[in-house]
Amino acid sequence: MKKSNYTRRDFLKISSLVPLPLLISGFPISALSSSGYGAVENENDKILVLIQLNGGNDGLSTIFHADQYANLQTVRNNIIVPENTIINFHKEYGFHPSLTGMKEVWDTENLGIIQNVGYPNQNRSHFRSTDIWNTATSAEEFDNKGWIGRYYDLNYSDYPNGYPNSTNPHPFALTFGKIVSATCQGVNTNYSLSLLDPFNPGNAYVSAGGETPQNCYGNVLSYVNDTVAQTNAFATVIQDAANSGNNQSTKWESLETELAKKLKNVARLISGGLKTKIYIVQIGGFDTHDNQVVENETTTGIHTELLKELSDAVCAFQDDLSLLQVSNRVVGMTYSEFGRRIRSNSALGTDHGTAAPMFLFGSCIENQILGDHPEIDTQVGIEDGVQMQFDFRDIYATILKDWLGVNLSNIQSVLHPEIQILPLFKSGCITSTSIHQQNSDSDIQLQLYPNPESNLLNIEFSANSGQTYITVFDSIGGVVAQQIAEVNSPTLQRISIDIANYATGSYFIHIKNKTTTKSKKFIKN
Repeated sequence: MKKSNYTRRDFLKISSLVPLPLLISGFPISALSSSGYGAVENENDKILVLIQLNGGNDGLSTIFHADQYANLQTVRNNIIVPENTIINFHKEYGFHPSLTGMKEVWDTENLGIIQNVGYPNQNRSHFRSTDIWNTATSAEEFDNKGWIGRYYDLNYSDYPNGYPNSTNPHPFALTFGKIVSATCQGVNTNYSLSLLDPFNPGNAYVSAGGETPQNCYGNVLSYVNDTVAQTNAFATVIQDAANSGNNQSTKWESLETELAKKLKNVARLISGGLKTKIYIVQIGGFDTHDNQVVENETTTGIHTELLKELSDAVCAFQDDLSLLQVSNRVVGMTYSEFGRRIRSNSALGTDHGTAAPMFLFGSCIENQILGDHPEIDTQVGIEDGVQMQFDFRDIYATILKDWLGVNLSNIQSVLHPEIQILPLFKSGCITSTSIHQQNSDSDIQLQLYPNPESNLLNIEFSANSGQTYITVFDSIGGVVAQQIAEVNSPTLQRISIDIANYATGSYFIHIKNKTTTKSKKFIKN
């Protein structure tokens, strides 16, 4: 028989498209996605926990602003929670009444909020938008590698060959659930391993012994045997960490939700010495087209239950990390594929929208609200969503640089060249040598006049020296026009744009440079 040229690398490429699941005593893996073992960088023991809110969280029912409540009530009168039930937590800002745990995390200065996070040309498909968030590509690009996967590819592009080993005995990433996270897909394989029960990861058996045939089937068999051997070795590391670790927070005692169980296990593995850097957990159900609330009892319903599950689990997790004395090593972040539209629908729900807030939590997270609260217009269209202020890739970039210690040039190759580093971390926690300061909202000037206007719109904005990107977005997040202003001095800048050919309706001007990100609405008559 002719010897096949089919190689292990060929099998990896094919398997990255067609996962081959293996089940090991409640420890589901795939031929590609579960063989990930690698070492934490010796100079950095920082850990990132990602919480994916599947379905598209309604940010306008999560965080409120007193100045916008009356207008929001006008466009959401069938789903909005009563104003007297909102939990005030900072100046004019309030939480949904179910977020008592988040209020506690805020009060202990372990919570940061980033408003209006999204990306240009928002795609309102669950699958495509989730893909964009996981790969950190633009809406016009397609990539099968996740942003965490590309980060690991910088140093471990030969993975999974030779892993685990004496230098790299621990997994790169763990996904709690049956399917590994696409964020961790690398050039050859997924760096994450899926896990259900860290106390009983189980063992798999290799195929019967004997000589492996020298053909494509033999290559596949060898690969599966190697994967199983890697999995068994890694299962021991996980189980040892689970048995060595512990949980100390009493807040777990009253929580029986799936998210709480997952985060409790994450805390235990960290305390047990597992050196995994990335943990991913998910909570679904946020696609609230209907019955988001109970009619006439808007503090109850699906969204209330989901927010409570998230809030209580994060609060217990943060409390546990503090008691375990590892809180300075761990930060967490929520993300969702999009927000919901500004107007509610007649089915007591909300439809797919654009931008939404993100929560960051941890003792190293700056206790702040970054960005402006969405300005609510009572004349808003039925399809209109919250306009993007911050590009989610800049949040990823800041985490890579200031938390995981990746240099700027590598971040630009992993994400995109025009990244903006944001002030997400407390100064004593930043791993990079330079500190990048985002202007506070009060320091940023952006004026549009006349507004409304039919022909020529004037824009005044403050900016430091360098390039400033000026983008016109339509009301559903699409890019209408963009230009670059070269700013030579940190002074007030003035430009004009011709809007005579724009269709009548609402638009947004978005300005962005190294220290400024701001959006403002205008009306085309």
